Amino acid sequence: MDDLRCHGQAKSLHAMTSLLIRVTNLAKRYVVGEQLVTALRGVSVDIAQGEFVAVMGPSGSGKSTFMNLVGCLDSPTEGAYFLAGDEVSRMSGDTLAAIRNQRIGFVFQQFNLLARTSALDNVELPMLYTTVAPRERRERACKRLAEVGLADRMDHHPSQLSGGQQQRVAIARALVNDPLLILADEPTGALDSRTSLEVMALLQGLNRGGMTVVLVTHEHDIAAFARRNIHFRDGRVVRDLQVEDRDAAQSLREFDETAPDDNAEEIA
Repeated sequence: MDDLRCHGQAKSLHAMTSLLIRVTNLAKRYVVGEQLVTALRGVSVDIAQGEFVAVMGPSGSGKSTFMNLVGCLDSPTEGAYFLAGDEVSRMSGDTLAAIRNQRIGFVFQQFNLLARTSALDNVELPMLYTTVAPRERRERACKRLAEVGLADRMDHHPSQLSGGQQQRVAIARALVNDPLLILADEPTGALDSRTSLEVMALLQGLNRGGMTVVLVTHEHDIAAFARRNIHFRDGRVVRDLQVEDRDAAQSLREFDETAPDDNAEEIA
């Protein structure tokens, strides 16, 4: 977008607020066969509570590796990662699993729903690994599904839901343990443009309510819905820009709904 400001101004905006993510000199190397592959090269990034950040870059840029490290799905070769003040980069596998379950909600491109399980049961899944009682699990899952507009679809299986509805189930599942952070990996990659607006409007609404959202995308029009864009190339951050006037997905969605839809998907 034309109305982007430089990295220094982006940092000054969130420096005065509480940091949720602090990444310092993060490096990640893999051994592939006999070859050493460097995926990240000394990345340092701060993300404040309540930010909406889009992580961008071409294939092989390091953006997915960065997301995996921030999501506690992997550990860095070098550097430090602090989540809400705790250095998670040095935690054990079991502790990282607990962090993922309790502090981070994941939304994936392909939804990752259990095919033979209802929307309600899919949303309940993250709570099976907690001490939440069965009755409260059901109540919390119902509440989250209602919040994403699926109160009347709780008993439907994924095959009975549209792509947008499946992604909303995935977002409800990501929210059910009241995480500090939503990590979304190409959340609109399997959706058409109209349904993508629906999902982005939902994510923007969560962000307005105070939720921190970090998403990976290669689509510039999707990144325009975030408040900040971080661009990766060759394992490094090459640009970190504040979006001055971000797009409002809900307004675009309402405008789009006035247009005829010759390919509307009907789900029984």
